[in-house]
Amino acid sequence: MHRGIVPPHLLRRIADLHDDRFETAAEAARRALAECPVRPETPRATARPGAGRRALRREVHDAENRTTLPGRLVRAEGEPATGDVAVDEAFDGFGATDALFRDVFARTSIDDAGMTLSGTVHYGQAYDNAFWDGRQMVFGDGDGQIFGRFTASLSVIGHELGHGVVEHTAGLVYRGQSGALNESVADVFGALVEQYAANQSADEATWLIGAGLFTDRVEGQALRSLAEPGTAYDDDVLGRDPQPAHMDDYIHTDQDNGGVHLNSGIPNKAFHLVATELGGHAWQVAGRIWYEALSAGLSATATFADFARGTVEVARRHDAADVVCSAWQAVGVWSTQPTRSSSSG
Repeated sequence: MHRGIVPPHLLRRIADLHDDRFETAAEAARRALAECPVRPETPRATARPGAGRRALRREVHDAENRTTLPGRLVRAEGEPATGDVAVDEAFDGFGATDALFRDVFARTSIDDAGMTLSGTVHYGQAYDNAFWDGRQMVFGDGDGQIFGRFTASLSVIGHELGHGVVEHTAGLVYRGQSGALNESVADVFGALVEQYAANQSADEATWLIGAGLFTDRVEGQALRSLAEPGTAYDDDVLGRDPQPAHMDDYIHTDQDNGGVHLNSGIPNKAFHLVATELGGHAWQVAGRIWYEALSAGLSATATFADFARGTVEVARRHDAADVVCSAWQAVGVWSTQPTRSSSSG
């Protein structure tokens, strides 16, 4: 199952448009909801985490507006820029993502075993999404009316490759609260990749996911905001960003695997509170707490409260437990601060 950066509820809203100004966008959204990539059957390589600190390896392919993956190889590690902006943005974005995980978390590629970072650009016709399919990233060019090219946002690249890290650590089940955690952790990684590349402090960062994806026809900054979930866009055509930031507003739905792209706003806000309260560079302490909690035997079906407890236990080693506890209380995951031995949520 591929996990796109544009949530289904937003694609459905665009697909249902009956407005001549957005005819291309509506048709593109319908295709994005319906299309499944075609991949020739090839053996999937197995990886051994900790197998050695291998050098970064990147590959970018061109689907040439078809939906067969991976497409034609157009740039590999060590080769110069191609002049195709989508190819070169994807290649550079893979490098920036690898830098965060390698330099900060001592992780050798997203599987911690030297996996080649592979991507395909120019996927489909005006394809309105980018996704991780378990082996690689795939980027659409956008419809040109609502969305531009999906390689333009470094936070999107970091987010989607972040799904690969989640897959190779906790393997969070993509449904309900564990699915929302999957999306949230990927958002955290996307934000940290962007901040690390720009050397931004928590106070300097935008905390936006997907900034630069919308065309100038849309009233909105990005797809999501970790700083203020529910405020990323407010547009006459797209409606208002529906993400909640508190458990009081948790959305119970059968769509989108139980609202994984919606309810991720709650743990997103908790991370933002921790990062800004601690100050400095968010990847140094807050990011390490989240990464270590993800990697420390977290259940694949973890709830928000389960993950919160894991982050607090890790935070004790970083002298930040009170800050982390307060953040989870602020978003309503806990009504009172739990004790070290608490098992209730």
